Amino acid sequence: MLLDTASLYFRAYFGVPDSVRAPDGTPVNAVRGLLDFIARLVHDHRPDALVACMDADWRPQWRVDLIPSYKAHRVAEEVEGGPDAEETPDTLGPQVPVIEQVLDAVGIARLGAAGYEADDVIGTLATRAAGPVDIVTGDRDLFQLVDDARAVRVLYPVKGVGSLDVYDGAALAAKYGVDGAGYADLAVLRGDPSDGLPGVRGIGEKTASKLLDQYGDLDGIRAAAADPVSRLTPAQRTKLTEAAAYLDVAPTVVRVARDVALPDADLALPRTAREKDRLAELAERWGLGGSLQRLLTTLAG
Repeated sequence: MLLDTASLYFRAYFGVPDSVRAPDGTPVNAVRGLLDFIARLVHDHRPDALVACMDADWRPQWRVDLIPSYKAHRVAEEVEGGPDAEETPDTLGPQVPVIEQVLDAVGIARLGAAGYEADDVIGTLATRAAGPVDIVTGDRDLFQLVDDARAVRVLYPVKGVGSLDVYDGAALAAKYGVDGAGYADLAVLRGDPSDGLPGVRGIGEKTASKLLDQYGDLDGIRAAAADPVSRLTPAQRTKLTEAAAYLDVAPTVVRVARDVALPDADLALPRTAREKDRLAELAERWGLGGSLQRLLTTLAG
């Protein structure tokens, strides 16, 4: 089970009231909410291995070099020589180091890679895995990793993590008319304002899905745009031709990396806390109470 950690702690932050606080009054709603999410996921799915995948760089320069608008609207502060600071709610940012410390003390593997997003870590681990993989994320971009032949699916939270939509090949085909590999091409054509990806002007999700059904993949669609006798409408041909510069680079930006160098780590689901004394200190300092205890009880079960 691969967790898109930031996606889940953002969801926890907005789903758990900020009246949930540490003894000193500091909000810990994202911390406790994430621990409850993980406990529920482990209880319901009993994975053999569990990885909290992290954004070592939420806006990698190599993606920005190709499409400068990539996530540009989320930059809170530009940082010379390092990842720019992402705009986050004032009371969420300070909780992220606490989340990292608690996960480490519990013994849940936490992996990131310099210059890459959590999506790329997930893509790499999913590609390496020999057995079934469940990816837990609220980010549709990861639908591109769905692969029935390798039993890779996405668990997409609808409400908390108690209600999850399961995306396998059949679910993707029913909703978007594509398979996992086709979803990346769909995302390129459609674009995504939340990531600063413009897409092809005038081609939305439904049209993109129809074009992919007709021409197979993005390369097939572009070949049709260059073919004066193809069945594309004149308007579609014009839109695709005008978007040529974007279409040259967007696939590299949209497709998750699958070959990231990752540090060695024990990915096995822990049964007992790795650092009990440290965890006790964190629990007392931050008032983690029942949320942490529920996770530890579930892990031991």
